[in-house]
Amino acid sequence: MNDPTLLVLASLADGEKHGYAIMEDIRCFAGTRLGPGTLYGAITRLEQQKFIRRAATQDRRQPYVLTSAGRRYMRERIANLGQVVRTALERLGNA
Repeated sequence: MNDPTLLVLASLADGEKHGYAIMEDIRCFAGTRLGPGTLYGAITRLEQQKFIRRAATQDRRQPYVLTSAGRRYMRERIANLGQVVRTALERLGNA
């Protein structure tokens, strides 16, 4: 699983994080490292789609928060991935 946008959404599902914290969280739970360009490209796309937003802060680091639209989108994507996984497992069982 290496879709940067879904990885960012999954990282933010348990609360707000700034860019470096998102990158480290993804490395820990997904075993993949997103480079800064990939990470911030995904963040930009997710902000434009209103799936995440910047949280209010006085800190120089900018935390991001999952929106309700982002949560709905993530649930839909996970359901679709679940179907792919179930189909693949069924077919492997028949091989």
